[in-house]
Amino acid sequence: MVRSLWTGASGMIGQQAQVDVISNNLANVNTHGFKKQRVEFKDLIYQTLRVAGTPATENTVVPVGVQMGHGVRLAATQRVFSQGSLQQTDVPTDMAIAGDGFFRVQMFDGSWAYTRNGTFKVDSDGRMVTSNGFWLLPDIIMPEGFLPESISISRDGRVTVRVPDIDPTESIEVGRIELYRFPNPVGLMAVGDNLFRVSAASGDPIPGVPGFDGMGTIQNRFLEMSNVAVVQEMVNLIVAQRAYEFNSRTIQTSDSMLGTATALRR
Repeated sequence: MVRSLWTGASGMIGQQAQVDVISNNLANVNTHGFKKQRVEFKDLIYQTLRVAGTPATENTVVPVGVQMGHGVRLAATQRVFSQGSLQQTDVPTDMAIAGDGFFRVQMFDGSWAYTRNGTFKVDSDGRMVTSNGFWLLPDIIMPEGFLPESISISRDGRVTVRVPDIDPTESIEVGRIELYRFPNPVGLMAVGDNLFRVSAASGDPIPGVPGFDGMGTIQNRFLEMSNVAVVQEMVNLIVAQRAYEFNSRTIQTSDSMLGTATALRR
């Protein structure tokens, strides 16, 4: 009887985690480059009351054992790196990755992080940076006197700009964007601000040129939206809510049975 109380409680805790992840997905439905998460569960340890194959008689064995489960627990929150839809913005410094790959940025402490969010800007020094001021790597630095609206980024990452003082008619190349992929991208550690860090599970970053060797291509003046499907998340939310109710009902039933047992009189 007591086992069912703890089993039901473990189910409620698990479904609460499911709702927490769904709420985070829905909260970031309009976050550029956001990748949704899914919850994975696994069952807890089993108490074996009778082992299958135990001798029943001299010539026979028990075909089926008796095992009692102890509920469920959270196993993982896996990030799903499927492609998000592309939205045209007409902003010269906006970029979207169509396919595999991440942008690399340098944090304020000198460490590296990786992102799918292509909302880049040009700072006062002419350097391409994220909205938080992190440098895009390799460095892309605009020459003095460039025309901001003339910035163009090709599918293979070549950044060109027009500088009237140098050549009023032709654009000049100022740098080339690299992309990075990982043997196990789901092993990356999210640190907020649309950024990921390398972990022991993700493997080392593999650099490459956009459009070559399995890398995605750069789509200039586009941004990648989140890959959250609102309808699917709402269905998952309903399922999680019902599962939470079912587990709470097992606790109520167990409590009622315990109450009946304690009310017995001789």
